Amino acid sequence: MSGSNKGLIPAATAFAVWGIFPLYFHALHEVPSLQVIAQRIAWSCVFVLGWMFVRGDLAALRDVFRNRGALTRLALTAILITLNWLTYVWGVVHGRVVETSLGYFIGPLVNVLLGVVILSEKLTRTQWTAVALATLGVAYLTLMAGGLPWIALTLAFSFALYGFVRKLVKVEALPGLATETLILAPLAVGYLLWCEKTGTGALGHTDALSNALLILSGPITAIPLFLFAYGTRLLPYSTVGLLQYIAPTLQFLCGVVVLHEPFDGVRAVGFLVIWTALVIYAGEGVRLSQKQQPRPLTA
Repeated sequence: MSGSNKGLIPAATAFAVWGIFPLYFHALHEVPSLQVIAQRIAWSCVFVLGWMFVRGDLAALRDVFRNRGALTRLALTAILITLNWLTYVWGVVHGRVVETSLGYFIGPLVNVLLGVVILSEKLTRTQWTAVALATLGVAYLTLMAGGLPWIALTLAFSFALYGFVRKLVKVEALPGLATETLILAPLAVGYLLWCEKTGTGALGHTDALSNALLILSGPITAIPLFLFAYGTRLLPYSTVGLLQYIAPTLQFLCGVVVLHEPFDGVRAVGFLVIWTALVIYAGEGVRLSQKQQPRPLTA
């Protein structure tokens, strides 16, 4: 089996798991969003550290904490991913799953803008057309809704910035996630202890399913991230670019088909414009990738 084929299933699985997250966190709708995030951070920390101990990777964690530059950047990514998680969970439990999916649809185009603005990357005319269409779609949704789709934009920009900064840190996925959760763990655990003291804590004081889901939020966070990191190292960039739309597509279907969120014709027009932009951009990415591949030598 080639490297590309070996990476396809893990990467696709990661995006599929992220795609059904709305159903997971909707089941926790009676738990305050901030507690869900605090529990997710705490149990992620426990799970990842345990996983690294079993794998014998704790030395990599010590190396990270000795690198002040890496530690500073990971502190920033920890803040960004917490903002992303909190916004996402809040959106899900308040019946805004469709808007959360929009955030992850436009996220790749925010990555493009970051590349242009910060890294001075050049875009083709087709790529600029896709960016312009996506901007038009967001502007239309803003006009029709009478306000910015702040959930979608917060998710798109926080995750894009997280990915951008994370790429600057030469640390593997597991040690990076362990460091981020260790940085956040004191705040998360302190908040959970305060909730317990004031009688508002959820864990151990709710039904068995909610207790289990809160504890399992650690593995459900770490495992897809590991699969993603493993799979994408073996796949062409253009393939990863196409696979990433699995997650928001499934999130959108969860919102409309399973959770029965409203999706009228006005919103459909805005989404259609953005989807068109994504198809154009993805197609251009595939074309450029094929163009850059070396041609086989002929006799």
